[in-house]
Amino acid sequence: MDRITGFIAFVICLNTALHGEEQKRVHHPKHQWFSDRADKHKRIYAEAPGLRHASFESPSMGKKVGFHIYLPEAYQKETERRFPVVFHLHGGRPGNEWASIRLAPEIHKRTEAGVVQPTIYIFPNGGPVSWYDSPQYLDGEGATVFIEELIPFVKENYRTRELAIEGFSQGGRGTTRLMFRHPELFSSAAPGGAGYATEKKISENRGIESDKTYFNEGDNTWDLAKKFQQREEATDLPILIWVGTKGFNYQNNLSYSQYLGGLGIAHQLLEVPDAKHNALQIYELMGDELMQFHQQFFKQP
Repeated sequence: MDRITGFIAFVICLNTALHGEEQKRVHHPKHQWFSDRADKHKRIYAEAPGLRHASFESPSMGKKVGFHIYLPEAYQKETERRFPVVFHLHGGRPGNEWASIRLAPEIHKRTEAGVVQPTIYIFPNGGPVSWYDSPQYLDGEGATVFIEELIPFVKENYRTRELAIEGFSQGGRGTTRLMFRHPELFSSAAPGGAGYATEKKISENRGIESDKTYFNEGDNTWDLAKKFQQREEATDLPILIWVGTKGFNYQNNLSYSQYLGGLGIAHQLLEVPDAKHNALQIYELMGDELMQFHQQFFKQP
């Protein structure tokens, strides 16, 4: 079989998996929906006293799903008060509920200093393909578990008000997809350092990212933005794109910003000078600006 014939055969097989007979789904070999690593993160817990590891039982999967939640000191003292929430979606693939908790001390420090009003921050587990519903993995509905299970659980079990969403890298990609699919859920959205060039490739290749990773056609940041812009009943959604100027996704974040501008989708762009592709470094440099972005759209106490 020559290269061209082999490539055609590959495309036919993949297209069948995507649009024809259902491909056999397997468990991801490295992902866990719940894991206990508290002993490895004692320093972070000490520097962010309100941070705790929590879980809920997933109705769809019948298993425990972990997440971290940061409850500001005021949450314990003012027992009748409700608080705004920011969901931070971690990077990496696969990820877990431990992936982004190193941001919690930065959040705690700014909360205690009065930079922002006391706010709940939640660090969820994104699933095998981090924030995406995955056609190839069992228990792979990262987006569905987040939207349909975690968010309702948080609203039912904690004293919450407005909900905001943000994320970095893979979490920035997930934030962008989810904010355009479910804008009615969030008071603001801030995708950071997202790989929009990869998302464009997915858009142009009918959902295919690689020979191992593919998505439902149209489920990407480029097509979803266009669909969002074309809706009959428009929903205003404040958007902030944040990226380090020395990050490897810097230029494609600028390109995506231009794309949104061309569609007429209003948004802000936060360029962090000299920051690499690193959420913690960006928080250390410009965490005030990032956290205060969401605060503009929360009711003040």
